[in-house]
Amino acid sequence: MSTLTVTAKGQVTLRKDVLEHLGVHPGEKISVNKLPDGRIEVKAAKPTGKISDAFGFLKRTDGPSLSIEEMNRIAARGWAGKR
Repeated sequence: MSTLTVTAKGQVTLRKDVLEHLGVHPGEKISVNKLPDGRIEVKAAKPTGKISDAFGFLKRTDGPSLSIEEMNRIAARGWAGKR
């Protein structure tokens, strides 16, 4: 069990081992549920959604689809610092 200190601003810092246990990284969110008897439940707030939400994400609306070879050439130029 970890003991945490509340700052004058009412903030609490979670220790690194607790964050690792939750699987939380800097910039990610944590959800807190208030339970009876003054207890709380802390969980990693994982994004919700379906894999199908990503379908069509790279679809072009202003022309024909690119071939794999065209995508590879564009990616190679990008990695070389050329635009």
